[in-house]
Amino acid sequence: MKIKLLTIGKTDNKNLINLIEEYQNRLKHYIKFELEIIPDIKNVKNLSEAQQKEKEGELILAKLQPTDQLVLLDDKGKDFTSIEFSKYLQKKMNSGIKQLVLVIGGPYGFSDAVYKKANGKISLSKMTFSHQMIRLFIVEQIYRGFTILRNEPYHHE
Repeated sequence: MKIKLLTIGKTDNKNLINLIEEYQNRLKHYIKFELEIIPDIKNVKNLSEAQQKEKEGELILAKLQPTDQLVLLDDKGKDFTSIEFSKYLQKKMNSGIKQLVLVIGGPYGFSDAVYKKANGKISLSKMTFSHQMIRLFIVEQIYRGFTILRNEPYHHE
């Protein structure tokens, strides 16, 4: 299985970029992982919130393969502990899917079309974080999930 993280807009904070890259490098030892950034939409000032979500949704859906499992990072998604998330990753790998695509939407979330196509939703917290910070959090949690699956030392057990 391969994990792809799709995001809208680039990260402009160098510290976040460095930390994300550090976890991406660590992940290479466990699984094929790709971070793909969909460029921000131009002229958003002229678009309503709904129009922006629609345009972002079209770009997200265009990046998917027919066999992809699409999971949205959404504040209304399923909550996991790190151990539960590692079991979730194991279950996905056992299911035989080729690619798990995790998506971080833009500032207004996802279009209805993206919600309809999604195979699930995951929440990283009931709190709200910037969509740039969530990138770091999910990459770190994927890494942590694989270290748990490999029975590497985990300080919460």
